[in-house]
Amino acid sequence: MATRQTNGLKDSQKVLDYTTLNHTVEEIKAFLINEDELHQFNDLTKVNPVTTATVLRCLQARYAAGVFYTNAGCTLVALNPFQRVPNLYSSEVMKEYHHVSQPQELKPHIFTVAEQAFRNVQSHIEPINQSLIVSGESGAGKTWTSRCLMNYFATVAASSTSVKCQENVERIEKRVLDSNPVMEAFGNASTLRNHNSSRFGKYIQLQLNRCQQLQGASVQTYLLEKTRVAYQAPSERNFHIFYQIVKGATEEQKSEWGLHEAAEFFWLPNAENTLEEDQFDETKNAMLHLGVDHATQHQVFTILVGLLHLGNVQFSSPMDESYPCDLKAEAKNFLATTANLLKISEEDLLEQIRIRTIKAGKQHQIFKKPCSKMECETRRDCVAKVIYAKLFDWLVKVINGSVCSHSFGWTNFIGLLDVYGFESFPQNNLEQLCINYANEKLQQHFVRHYLKAQQEEYTSEGLEWSFISYQDNQSCLDLIEGNPTSIFSLLNEESRLNRNSDENLFKTRLQTTLAKNHCISWDVFSKVPNFIVAHYAGKVNYQIEGMVEKNKDPVPPELMQLLQTSRDVLLMELFPIEEKAHNDTKVQNKAVTVVSKFKGSLESLMRILNSTTPHYIRCIKPNMDCKPRLFTSQEIFTQLEACGLVETVNISAAGFPIRVPCQHFLERYGLLGKYGPINLPSPASVNGCFSTKKGKGSLSTDGSSETLQPAVQDILSHVLDGQSIVSSFHNPAANQFRCSIVHCGKTKLFMTHGMLELLESARNQTLDKKALCIQYSWRRYRQRKLARSRRAATLIQAAIRSWLTRQWIKKLNHAAIVLQRAWKAWKIKMETLADDELDDTSYFKEIELIPGSPKCSSLFLPLRASPNKQSQSICVENLNPCSWPLGLTLSSFCITTMTPSAYEILKAFARLAILKLKWRNNHKLKHTRSHRGIASIRALPEVQVKFHCKRSPLLFADTYPEHQKCMIIGFNQILLEKV
Repeated sequence: MATRQTNGLKDSQKVLDYTTLNHTVEEIKAFLINEDELHQFNDLTKVNPVTTATVLRCLQARYAAGVFYTNAGCTLVALNPFQRVPNLYSSEVMKEYHHVSQPQELKPHIFTVAEQAFRNVQSHIEPINQSLIVSGESGAGKTWTSRCLMNYFATVAASSTSVKCQENVERIEKRVLDSNPVMEAFGNASTLRNHNSSRFGKYIQLQLNRCQQLQGASVQTYLLEKTRVAYQAPSERNFHIFYQIVKGATEEQKSEWGLHEAAEFFWLPNAENTLEEDQFDETKNAMLHLGVDHATQHQVFTILVGLLHLGNVQFSSPMDESYPCDLKAEAKNFLATTANLLKISEEDLLEQIRIRTIKAGKQHQIFKKPCSKMECETRRDCVAKVIYAKLFDWLVKVINGSVCSHSFGWTNFIGLLDVYGFESFPQNNLEQLCINYANEKLQQHFVRHYLKAQQEEYTSEGLEWSFISYQDNQSCLDLIEGNPTSIFSLLNEESRLNRNSDENLFKTRLQTTLAKNHCISWDVFSKVPNFIVAHYAGKVNYQIEGMVEKNKDPVPPELMQLLQTSRDVLLMELFPIEEKAHNDTKVQNKAVTVVSKFKGSLESLMRILNSTTPHYIRCIKPNMDCKPRLFTSQEIFTQLEACGLVETVNISAAGFPIRVPCQHFLERYGLLGKYGPINLPSPASVNGCFSTKKGKGSLSTDGSSETLQPAVQDILSHVLDGQSIVSSFHNPAANQFRCSIVHCGKTKLFMTHGMLELLESARNQTLDKKALCIQYSWRRYRQRKLARSRRAATLIQAAIRSWLTRQWIKKLNHAAIVLQRAWKAWKIKMETLADDELDDTSYFKEIELIPGSPKCSSLFLPLRASPNKQSQSICVENLNPCSWPLGLTLSSFCITTMTPSAYEILKAFARLAILKLKWRNNHKLKHTRSHRGIASIRALPEVQVKFHCKRSPLLFADTYPEHQKCMIIGFNQILLEKV
C-alpha cells in the first residue's frame, strides 16, 4: 500500500515537474518573443532568439500589418503583396529617402538599398561600381522590384541646374524606363507560378557621369527561352507580344495579317485570358521612343504574325516513307499566309521543311531525304525559334543603341540584375536546368561574399568564433559545371557526336560518371529517363528526352539559306548572306552549344558582379496562388531555408558585420587619439585628419599591423574611457581576446553597429570642436587684420587731412592778404577821390546858372543859417538825389553862407546820390559842427548803369572787414554794368 502511494507521489511529482517546465518555457518564450511587437522589428537580427521560426513569425506579423520590407543584415527581404499599394513607390517617397541624411533610420524599403548604392558611387569608395542583385522564385516580384529601382535611379540622377543637361537626362530617363515594357512584352510570359514571368535574364547597367547624373544604360540578356514560341505547357501562355498584337491590332491590320476572329492558333493558347500586360499601345509607344519608327514596328509585327500562322502548318504521315509528309488541307492557307508575311517562296518553305539536305563524301555530294512527321514539326519549330531569337537580339541591340552612352561619357555604373527565379515544374528540361544553374551561381556568390568569407576572415584574423553551419552549394555546382566531368560536359560531348541521341545511353553515362556526387539521384519508378538534382532550393527532376537536341540547337543550313532569300528588309538584316565557309561540316561541329554559350555569358556576369559592391534583395513569394493578404508559412519557410536567409541573420546578429583595416581605421578615426591626430606614413588621408608634423602624441609608423595596433588601442581606450570591453590586442601565443562589441584582429578591426555608432558620434564631436577652434582662430585673425587695417587707414587719413588743412590755411591767409590789400587800395582811392572832389574855398558865392544847364531852382530850397542857433534843420523833401547828374551843380541856387552843418548835409547827400539810394521823405539830418568848413559833393557818373548782385567766388569776401553796422556788405557784391 505504501509502495503504491509512493509510486503515486512520484508520478504526481513527474507530472508537476513537466507542467512547471512547460510553464517556464512558455514564460521564457513570452519574455523573448512579444507577439505584439514583432511587426515593429525592422531588422530580423534584432529578433530574440534568432531562429527560423521567430523570423517567420516576424515576417508574418509585418505582412499582416501591411509592411512588406524587412532588413536581414546585409539583405533586404521583400514580400510580394500581390496588389497595388498606394503611395509606396510615389515620387514623394523617393524624395524622402533621397534627401534624408541617414536612409537607414527610415523604414526598410527598396529605396533604402538604392540610395545606399547611389551614395556609394558619390563617395567613390572602392569598389565604386554597384550591383543590386534581385533574386527569388518565379512570381516573387523580381521584375516589379527591378522596375521600381530603375525608376528611382532615373529620378534621383536627373537633378541638374543646367537646362540642357536636364533635358538630356530626362530623355535618357524616358528611354531607360521605356525599355521595361518592351523587354517584358517580348521576353515575359504567363506561367503556372506567375502571370508576368521573365523568360530571360537581364543585367541593366545605369551609366553615370562624374556628377552622378544619368548618361545612358546598357542591357545584357541571358538565355532567352525561345522554345516557348513553339511549345507552351498546359495552362501557360506564349510571350505577351503575340497576345498584344492579336487583341490590339486595328481592323485594317487584322485584314492584312489574316487575323480573323474565327482563326485559332496552336501557338496562342489561353488567348481568352486578359492580363494587365496585354497593352499593345503602350508597347508601340515605348518602341517609338526607343527609335523604332512605325514602319519598322509594322515589319516586326508582321514577322511575329507570320510565326503564328507557321504554327498552324500541320503535317500528316505519308503512306510511303520515301515520300514527303502530306500537308493537311486546312494548313495550306496558313502556309501561304506565312510565306506572304515573311516574303519568302511558298514552295521553297514547304520543301525545306519536309525535305532534309545531306552532304556526304569528300566531294560533298548532296542527297535529299524526306523527313518524318516529327522531323517536319521540329524543322518548322526551328524556323520559328531562330527568327524570334534573332528578332529579340535585334531589339536588345536597338535599345542599347538608343540608351547607351559613349565610353567617354560615363565613369561609373549601377547594375540591376533581374534573373529568372528557381523553377521546378512537373516536366523540366534543359531550360530549367540552365535557369536553376544560374540561381546556384548567384547563391554561391552570396554565400562566398557574406557567409563563407565572413567566417574565413574571422579565422584568419584570430577571432574566437563558434562557426554556424550553412548550406554550401559547391557540390551541386561541381555536379552541373565541374571539370573534368559534369552534366554540362557530358551534354556537350553527346551533342558534338554526329549521331542520334539515345536517352537511355546518356542516363547510363550519367550514372557511371557522376554516381559519387551525392547531389544527383534517379527515380527508379519513372518510365522515362531522368535524373534528379538536389539544388539549394530543393530537388528537381529533369527529363533527358530532348535535352541533347536542345543543347545542339540545330539550325539546318538549308533553313538559314531559305531565310536569307527573304525580301523583307528586317529579315534581310537579321539573316545576312554569309560566306560559304560558315556552312562547312567542320565549322558546324565546332558550333557553340546552348550550355556552353550560357555558361560563358554567366561567367562574364559573375566577373562583373565580383568587381562591384553587391546589394542583395531577396524576394519572397507569400503563397503559390498569387493572392493578396495570404501568408503560407510552409512555403515561405522553404524559401527562407533555400536562400540561406536564416544563416545570414544568425551571423549578422552574433558576429561583427563591420570590418575595417587598421590603416583605414586610423585614417578615419586617428583624430580621436588621446594626444590628437596620429602621423601616418601617407601624407594625407581621405578626411584630412592627420598631421604631417611630429609632435606630442604623434606616432611614426611603417604601416605594419604591429606598429598600428598601439595607435588603434589608444583610440579605442580614449573613446570608451578605459572600459573593460577593450582588451589587449591579438596575441598569437595567447588567444585570449574576447569582446562584445569590438575585436582587433591581425590586420583588421571588427566592430558591431553599436561600436560604429559610438565611434562616429565621438568623431563628429571632435570634428565639431576642431571646426569651432578653426572658426574662432580664423575670426580672431580676421579681427586682428581688420584692426591693423583700420589703424593704418586712420594714420593715412590723419596725415592727408593734416596736409589738406595746412594747404587750406595757407590759401585762406593768402586770400585774406589779397582782400586786405584790395580793400586798403580801394579805401585810399576812394578817400583820394573824395578829397579831390571837395571844394577847397571856405564859403560859396552866388553863382549864376551855367548857360545851357536846366534850371532847377524849383528843386532846391535855399539854405539859411540862423545866427542864434548852432544846429539847424534843413528840409530836403523836394530833393531827389537819384535824378541828379553825375557831379553836383550848385549854380541852380544861391548859397550865401555855408555853415558846417550844411557842409555835412551836402556831403551825405552826395554819398547817397552815388549809391543811388532813395531819400526818405521828411527825413531830417542832424549835423554836428565839423572842423571842415564846406561840404563837397562827388560827381555822379555821366552814364546810366545797372546794379546787380553776384556772389563772389572768394571765400570770406562777403564779410565787411571794417565796420559791422555798415549796410554795404561784400567786397565784390555790387557790380556795375553799362546799359
